[in-house]
Amino acid sequence: MPELLITTNGFKGTWPAIEYGAWLAATLQTKITLLGVIEKLNPALVDDHHPLEDVFAHATELFRQKGVEYDTEVQRGNAEEVIPRRANTGDFITVVGRLGRPQIRRWLVGRSIRHFMATIRGPILYVPKLRLPLKKMLICVGGLGYEVAAENLAFQIAMKSNSEVTLLHVVSRMNLNYPASRAERENWDHLVDTNTIPGHSLRKALEIAQSIGVKASLTARQGKVGEEILDEIQHGNYDLICMGSPYSANIMRQLYTPNITADIAEAVGYPVLTARHKP
Repeated sequence: MPELLITTNGFKGTWPAIEYGAWLAATLQTKITLLGVIEKLNPALVDDHHPLEDVFAHATELFRQKGVEYDTEVQRGNAEEVIPRRANTGDFITVVGRLGRPQIRRWLVGRSIRHFMATIRGPILYVPKLRLPLKKMLICVGGLGYEVAAENLAFQIAMKSNSEVTLLHVVSRMNLNYPASRAERENWDHLVDTNTIPGHSLRKALEIAQSIGVKASLTARQGKVGEEILDEIQHGNYDLICMGSPYSANIMRQLYTPNITADIAEAVGYPVLTARHKP
């Protein structure tokens, strides 16, 4: 099981990620590294009280209460540069929250989660808002295998937390007329019984869930992928959303397909777990 790299720049919006990370580390019985990033430090203010100090004090007390092993470290620089650099030095689940960026910056360069997804090679847990206890988990199954790493990690969390899992597959109303595409569209409501690639993926996921004692169910939708996932989330009362990363795909695919995972993470305000596929 990977260790957790929990990150903060001292902004209060990162506290849900710290609290969620503490719970997850206790649940998975894994170690925490708490990474604090000091941004835009003015040399004239070096002796002043930094908000990171209060966050660290509360976080380490929480870790002690949870009984989890932890280390702390502080680096200076831009969080969008420091966090990926540190995350890529080890086998981590990187836990990130909202960094408090001004709206004009988000308009100009996009939200930080998009940059983290592009630059962090390991799993990412984005926690803009706390949703605990974890009772219901949604795993989005695309059928091409890019979700497998996130799916396997989600099953481990579900097993340890005794949460229920729903596997969601959305069949896009594509215009392609290949035999495989036709079979998927014509059988979208019972894909698990078909010999299609998504059918194999869904059966395999159910087998894994059953083998480790996780209660799992299937649901299928047809329509625009992003819209259908959002609608399922809004009506399903889920506590954690698990999706594959578009960066599992080859570079050409990234150029012409939307980043559905980042779109969902920005839109729902729920914890989102994502991981790149590893062959």
